[in-house]
Amino acid sequence: QVQLVESGGGSVQAGGSLRLSCTFFGAIDSASCMGWFRQAPGKEREGVAVLKRFNSRSGYTDYADFVKGRFTISQDNAKNTLYLEMHSLKPEDTGMYYCAYTPRYGARWSNPSDFGYWGQGTQVTVSS
Repeated sequence: QVQLVESGGGSVQAGGSLRLSCTFFGAIDSASCMGWFRQAPGKEREGVAVLKRFNSRSGYTDYADFVKGRFTISQDNAKNTLYLEMHSLKPEDTGMYYCAYTPRYGARWSNPSDFGYWGQGTQVTVSS
């Protein structure tokens, strides 16, 4: 069983930065997908960024167009932690942010239903 625990959300003004963390507990497959999603009130959950791991030390990242150049996804294997660095935040980035995991390397990273393990979420609020 895998458990994910997020932290790092908060309230910032537009243009500010936050770093979200997601710590994994349990056995993580070497080849897997780890991602960040967000959900604004009244909207569907959407993919923000993904880290696809070929093995424990290599993989690739991808981002939704609306965060490219502003957000960075990374991992620290030693700490079993996934990060999302967010810069130049905009009011439209406001929402609940979730980390997610699936042992299926071929998962469609923009599709929440492809991910079976989720954290509890952390709120990000960006004021104008």
